[in-house]
Amino acid sequence: MTLTFHWFLPTTGDGRSLVGGGHNIPRGLAVPSGGPGTADRFRAPDIDYLAQIARSAEQLGFDAVLTPTGTWCEDAWLTTAALIRETRRLRFLVAFRPGAISPTLAAQMAATYQRISGGRLLLNVVTGGERAEQARFGDHLEHAERYARTDEFLTIVRGAWGPEPFDFAGDHYRVEGATVAGGIEPVPDLYFGGSSKPAGPVAAKHVDVYLTWGEPPAQVAEKIAWMRRLAAEQGRALRFGIRLHTISRDTSAEAWREADRLLSALDPAVVARAQQSLAASDSVGQQRMRALHEGFRGSGDPRALEVHPNLWAGVGLVRGGAGTALVGSHKEVADRIEEYADLGITEFILSGYPHLEEAYWFGEGVLPELRHRGSAPALKATA
Repeated sequence: MTLTFHWFLPTTGDGRSLVGGGHNIPRGLAVPSGGPGTADRFRAPDIDYLAQIARSAEQLGFDAVLTPTGTWCEDAWLTTAALIRETRRLRFLVAFRPGAISPTLAAQMAATYQRISGGRLLLNVVTGGERAEQARFGDHLEHAERYARTDEFLTIVRGAWGPEPFDFAGDHYRVEGATVAGGIEPVPDLYFGGSSKPAGPVAAKHVDVYLTWGEPPAQVAEKIAWMRRLAAEQGRALRFGIRLHTISRDTSAEAWREADRLLSALDPAVVARAQQSLAASDSVGQQRMRALHEGFRGSGDPRALEVHPNLWAGVGLVRGGAGTALVGSHKEVADRIEEYADLGITEFILSGYPHLEEAYWFGEGVLPELRHRGSAPALKATA
């Protein structure tokens, strides 16, 4: 099985230590939760640095880069549009929230993006799980209602991409004659993650790739089985992806030294504030991430952060969202990737601190190992 690998654009900034503080907040930035970020030697997310990461990801053989959404991020649509001319084949996985944009406008923006990029857009639909974050954008719906709205939103988007004007009347949207001038080619794949009960049917009905954060394989297997069943009930089949950080080195000892360095740089007070902020999330996925490092927060034993061989939960101490990293030698990291692949995961969205350097560690270490095994596609020329 040939797997697909994507990298990440750190549009909140980057650094040589973990950029966090609850929800990936840069060091020193005043935020409503009251806690600063954590990264020292902070790298601002200016377009030149992000272009450097994008070009490197393309050169190393990554298929796409995920660009996040949220208050502390640069806007994903605008940032990636600016990077189209910096790259040749790299695709852009643009994250956005349905509650912050009209579905017909989103369909139109995607069609325009496909034309100016030569078909390099992928879409990551983020329903949202942080009440304060949603409120900043004027969204005050409860958790289950947000998923019901996402269901309607995606129905309209796909309808507007169709050959005929599309009418829809629901609880959250009413559109008449929704359409996209000039059509859309190709239709971008939709990526979606959600661990709660209301999330599953929405994913099963609409999306192409269901995403999970990097939980231990047994938990991931349960999610895949759940989603396969729901998709089968809709007469559909899904692809599956996973979101992980990586710390890959020539030897296992080197990789774990880097993980320990990242851990030792964290101020316990900052960890405590970050966890207080993350505990307020109504995202089921976020609570599952927090549960992975509960033992460490209770005992203080750093080794308790290894929740499965080579799966380290230290990132989630200060960062919201994806909170685990694959840590080990290039061979060990490749082994863990193939372990997830055996469950049905075919797409891997990866990142690391700093994102530029870690892209090279993975791209020059793990990807060649996986190509040798036949699990990764051959490197393509970028020119």
